[in-house]
Amino acid sequence: METPKPAPTRAQQRLHAARAALHARYVTGPVSQAVFEFIAFGIKQGWACLFGGLMLGLLLLTFAWYPDGARLSRYDFLVLGALAIQIMMLWTGLETWEEARIILVFHVVGTVMELFKTAHGSWIYPEDSFLRIGAVPLFTGFMYGAVGSYLARVWRIFEFRFDRFPPLWLQGLLATAIYVNFFAHHWLPDVRIALFVGIAMVYGPSMVWFRADEAHRPMPLVIGFGLVAIFIWFAENLGTFARAWAYPGQEHGWQMVSLSKLGSWYLLMIISFVLVAAVHGKAHRAPGGPRIEDPEAARRE
Repeated sequence: METPKPAPTRAQQRLHAARAALHARYVTGPVSQAVFEFIAFGIKQGWACLFGGLMLGLLLLTFAWYPDGARLSRYDFLVLGALAIQIMMLWTGLETWEEARIILVFHVVGTVMELFKTAHGSWIYPEDSFLRIGAVPLFTGFMYGAVGSYLARVWRIFEFRFDRFPPLWLQGLLATAIYVNFFAHHWLPDVRIALFVGIAMVYGPSMVWFRADEAHRPMPLVIGFGLVAIFIWFAENLGTFARAWAYPGQEHGWQMVSLSKLGSWYLLMIISFVLVAAVHGKAHRAPGGPRIEDPEAARRE
């Protein structure tokens, strides 16, 4: 028995009406359609990045204007600001409680890795704070949570469907191997090349279909991971510029984050993708083909 589709809210009705009016007025041919769809894609991406964008804005604003000698340290202020953003997103329904739980798991996964990596000198947090565990300020977990929030929201906003979606158990094994290697390569050989090969084997055949405007468009999933990793690398450059953390060589002045970090972020994408996939359940297949239904997605159809 199919779950009935919930009636749209008034805000959703107004949004759909405004979009339909703009589309009817300005989309008159293939060129205007392409431009409209490109702009819609950018707007939806920005909306999906809401948590990460607000966090990045806090980093830059506090770097530029946070008062010297304030009783509340900058890092502690960032923790409170991140909590306020998370509460706001849950209160307004921008994130579901199911997504919040998996983002919390990613938060914990990231904090554990932070504790290990800072202990081994991979990067440092140069400012003092009270709300911290060891050398790791608590706001850092929210930076990992922002990645999880983006993936959860972009999945819903673009109404993802997949061709040849790998079994979740296989994705989970790959994500576990990636996470273990982040720790083990300090003592054992770094097997990230083998992990990249594994990613190509597991996700290479997969296509993600996303809807920016009216039609779903395809993209190889491995390319999608790469684009997100590049975006995070740019954000990381802004974060280190704002002195939220520093890599070796950045202690006495900012310089661009090494391109080698792109590979690390690509690997981290797999971990976050698998966690979010666990929330969304079984993936939809591509439009027009047989689908494996997931209850949340069925309610939106």
